[in-house]
Amino acid sequence: MSSAEKMKTELAKVRDEFKMSESDCGSARVQRCHSRKGLVAMVQMRKRLLKYLRRTDWDSYCFVISKLGLRDNPDHSYRSRTSMAT
Repeated sequence: MSSAEKMKTELAKVRDEFKMSESDCGSARVQRCHSRKGLVAMVQMRKRLLKYLRRTDWDSYCFVISKLGLRDNPDHSYRSRTSMAT
């Protein structure tokens, strides 16, 4: 299934779940829920990219999280796991 088909399927699920009437496809409720799903997807993508960066280039990772104002949980950082393994 292509990403466009997946997006259409996901949008249909959102419409069905939050529609106010049978013909509702653009009410504020439907729009907000679709936007929230998009936001959650973007946050998850950022999380995966940061995880990759943390694993491959520690200095760049530290720079990026400081610029974005994010926190790194030391219990889950790549460095603490590798140092514990040795």
